[in-house]
Amino acid sequence: MTGTPLSPDPRAAELMSAIEDAYTLRFSQFLRVASAIVGDAERGRDAVQEAFARAISRRLDYRGDGPLDAWLWRTVTNVARDHRRVASMTVLAAEPPEPRVAGTPAIPLESGGATVRERIAHLPERQRLVLFLRYYVDLSYTEIGEALEIRTGTVSATLNAAHNALRCGLGPELTRDAAPELLAVAA
Repeated sequence: MTGTPLSPDPRAAELMSAIEDAYTLRFSQFLRVASAIVGDAERGRDAVQEAFARAISRRLDYRGDGPLDAWLWRTVTNVARDHRRVASMTVLAAEPPEPRVAGTPAIPLESGGATVRERIAHLPERQRLVLFLRYYVDLSYTEIGEALEIRTGTVSATLNAAHNALRCGLGPELTRDAAPELLAVAA
């Protein structure tokens, strides 16, 4: 049987290159969020690796309706959530990753830092995901909406609800001096 050899799909090659670039440039951001979701850095690394393997194998499923980054974030968060469900772990690790938003203070471990982690761990899953994507990797509301397939207004409302839940839960447990710094993380 003679025929012409199949030529590679140029779209597949282009997507492969874009996925590789995203992995190379933002691996630490993907790892930070996945680790926060699964509660462990190594399991977070596994989740990111699996997510990118899935993205590569299913790259032609990407329709191009939105940004590739949003599709990759959705893949990473979904795989991390699957890992967390399978492992039946708590959401946050004993040593959570540091928030990476410019000007946002790190959560001090003394003066209620454990309380902040505990409060975040008890938030509903969507609120935790929005917090992670906003404060750990500094995604915009639009980017978060695209990644989680929700409207920008829903992102805003979800983030507001998370802030309120954190503020309400932290008030009496903090000293007066520590409260403004810790609440700035939730604001």
